[in-house]
Amino acid sequence: MDQISTHIKLNKLHFLIMLLSFMFLADMAKAQKATWIWYPGDYEVWLSNRMQNRRTERGAFFPPFWKLDSHYVLVDFHKDFMLANPETVELAVEGQYNVKLDGKALAGYPKNIHVPAGRHRLSLKVYNQAAAPAIFVKGQQLVSDTSWLVTYEDKEWIDESGKTSDISATKYVNAGNWNFDSADKLPSAFRLPTEEHKPEKTERKEHSILVDFGKETFGYAKLIGLKGKGNIKLCYGESKEEALSLSACELLDSIYIDQPQKADYTMEGSRAFRYINVLFDDNVSADDVAMLYEYSPVEQRGSFRCSDELINKIWDVSAYTLHLNTREFFIDGIKRDRWIWSGDAYQSYLMNYYLYFDSPTVTRTLYALRGKDPVTSHINTIMDYTFYWFMGIYDYYQYTGDKSFIKQMYPRMQSLMSYCLQRRDKNGLMEGLPGDWVFIDWADKLSKKGEVSFEQLLLCRSLETMALCANIMDDKTGNDQYQKLSADLKSKIFSLYWNSDKHAFVHSLVNGKQSDNVTRYTNMFSIFFNYLNAGQQQEVKKYVLLNDNIQKITTPYMRFYELEALCAMGEKSYVLKEMKDYWGGMLNLGATSFWEEYNPAKTGADRYAMYGRPFGKSLCHAWGASPIYLLGKYFLGIKPTAPGYQQYVIEPKLGGLQWMEGSVPTADGDIKVSCSTKQIKANSNTGIGLLRFTSTSKPVCKEGEITANGNGTYELTIQKQKQYTINYSAKK
Repeated sequence: MDQISTHIKLNKLHFLIMLLSFMFLADMAKAQKATWIWYPGDYEVWLSNRMQNRRTERGAFFPPFWKLDSHYVLVDFHKDFMLANPETVELAVEGQYNVKLDGKALAGYPKNIHVPAGRHRLSLKVYNQAAAPAIFVKGQQLVSDTSWLVTYEDKEWIDESGKTSDISATKYVNAGNWNFDSADKLPSAFRLPTEEHKPEKTERKEHSILVDFGKETFGYAKLIGLKGKGNIKLCYGESKEEALSLSACELLDSIYIDQPQKADYTMEGSRAFRYINVLFDDNVSADDVAMLYEYSPVEQRGSFRCSDELINKIWDVSAYTLHLNTREFFIDGIKRDRWIWSGDAYQSYLMNYYLYFDSPTVTRTLYALRGKDPVTSHINTIMDYTFYWFMGIYDYYQYTGDKSFIKQMYPRMQSLMSYCLQRRDKNGLMEGLPGDWVFIDWADKLSKKGEVSFEQLLLCRSLETMALCANIMDDKTGNDQYQKLSADLKSKIFSLYWNSDKHAFVHSLVNGKQSDNVTRYTNMFSIFFNYLNAGQQQEVKKYVLLNDNIQKITTPYMRFYELEALCAMGEKSYVLKEMKDYWGGMLNLGATSFWEEYNPAKTGADRYAMYGRPFGKSLCHAWGASPIYLLGKYFLGIKPTAPGYQQYVIEPKLGGLQWMEGSVPTADGDIKVSCSTKQIKANSNTGIGLLRFTSTSKPVCKEGEITANGNGTYELTIQKQKQYTINYSAKK
């Protein structure tokens, strides 16, 4: 027995040694993944400032009109660690820096540090006025990553014994990073990649070249074989009419050259266009015009195909529209603003979850929009855009399950919400104050006076977001506070704005009285926020959403939410028709990307006009790409029901289609669905799914057990890494 016991103990010891060896090797492998790090949000703020200040109109600089924050210019980085073996650590730093090992300063600006075995603290203090202070540390065991702690404060002090004290009074947070994974890949040197594209058509005249690239695009104009002495003008156009209008084109570049020999010339600024009209002085000529197409290298993982070719075309053009507006951040449109607008970005986040699932672009955009404390105005100066920022965090957590980002952002959420709550009026409601822009939508005769119900609804959702994040942070006091605030506000919204005679929420309160006006905004949001009971939903659908007497929406921005509300109420066939009429209407006019605004009643060149300018409208606007989200979430029917798709549902709805198939990306892999009137197939690489469907006959599935719920509805649990085929009969 003693020999057996000894043998068992030796086997256990052997197993433990193997386990520890495996863990050490795993740590060693992880140690190879060094990355540049910075104070969280600082690089994003710096990069967004650089991007948003590239806007020009006809050669004139056009900066954003809201407050821009800056990065912290002096940042302290430190890491406490244990080395099993001595090693030499590589250092790279953006800025001037001081290095300390165990509290002792090292001379000069070391590029390599020898660190003996044992427990240590490595500290770097970095100053950089021009760009965000950042460091890259790489050894066999010690690397820079988000486990490093950073602060912009400096409360380090030396006690009488000469030893450095614990910096308990300093507020450290975990470092931020992106994908800069080598010492020579400087964050400040980041540029989007480019590739050369040739035009599809060229029209030459004596003093001009008009080129057509065949579709909306973005990049740097390149003049091939340029020669001579004189002036050149480049008129860019999303339409041919705009490119031919020297006096009214939104984007115009002018250059002077003195070039006796032929050479290529690439313009400094990136532009949006389909057409470029190049106008030359008498003594100037060029052989050709090309472009350097600039793009974000995001991976398109989502897909959708169906029996209706027009819907397929709408999905493809939506995907292209979102790709053009996915740059360093999610921007509004590539021609005009090229800024980070919170309302536009919020929709891009949702589309992203069904096309790319690129979390870094989402978090970069949220960081850039939030900026720094103290809060002195609403995001983009727009009240509703502040609330969309909170809602973006709510959705981010639902789709990704990323608690680390919530923990980094929570203090900034608290201070922004505190700002909002302090601006409530005596009735505890949000009302536009001097300096506030109450936007809602581009719509004629849309009143912004008084206490607008739409703003209260968005605040309520934002408070729910705060409660969710407080719970993640184990902030019970905050959770209780925000839950009470949201519950009280929701009750107040119904008591103050719901009008039983109108079967809907009214638009606003003015001087304490309900306005007569009913608009779509509050009513449709209340549906997919799930604030209405079943009876109220039907009332809103009949008396608001399907009522032509209620002011119609003419922007893809709010059509997004209108169609989402109808999808949520099961009106898939209606939505499919509306999608084909509205987005298909743009395609019928030759659109190669979707527009900022589309009104079928406008004809000729008037369809390009906006803001009092003949070509002021953006013909490539991110909020035009919403069919990606609608088709993925409500037709394929895929959505998370627990954070990060730990649990999810698949509820395919054909809506009149004969068949459809597609995939939805998640952090752990794709969820794929195909559905016809007779068969459903599903497989997934993540979580536990629940397939819900209706059938007029008893469905059959060999790979799993189907549960009948009555009234022709059924459910099937979807395990990951398993293919399911269900034979059924769809309801007509």
